Amino acid sequence: MFDEGTIIYFDPFYFKNGNTAKPKYFIVLKNQDNHNILASLPTRTDSIPQKEEIENGCIELPSINLNCFVISNDIEITECGKSFEFKTHIYGHQIDDYEIDFLQEIYPLENTDYEIWGKMKNEIFVSLIECLRNSKSVKRKYRKILTD
Repeated sequence: MFDEGTIIYFDPFYFKNGNTAKPKYFIVLKNQDNHNILASLPTRTDSIPQKEEIENGCIELPSINLNCFVISNDIEITECGKSFEFKTHIYGHQIDDYEIDFLQEIYPLENTDYEIWGKMKNEIFVSLIECLRNSKSVKRKYRKILTD
């Protein structure tokens, strides 16, 4: 379930900060010895200034402390040929770590509590990790984890 590059769909996903639970995709960026994982919650919310927008790939705007990996909805992102329905954004400042035991306690049943949506294509996953690892807007401890 928590292999690196796996995209999981939770319906609903319970946020750490207590925000209202809602359906969310979850990308496993790094699995640390099956104890903790580093993950991203992609969003369709576009916070990139209009003049800087890109269709796909990494954007780094140090002047406003913004890092984002953009995935166009016309790109097959998984090895099984799936695409996101909307242009999707993965923001560097929004990645976080999660305890695997805690996630397994909250979401015990596959295809009921969550669905393994697919495994991200390797070339896209490598580009995503490189984008996050090289960004100053990603917390130093997370950049270190992504480098190990």
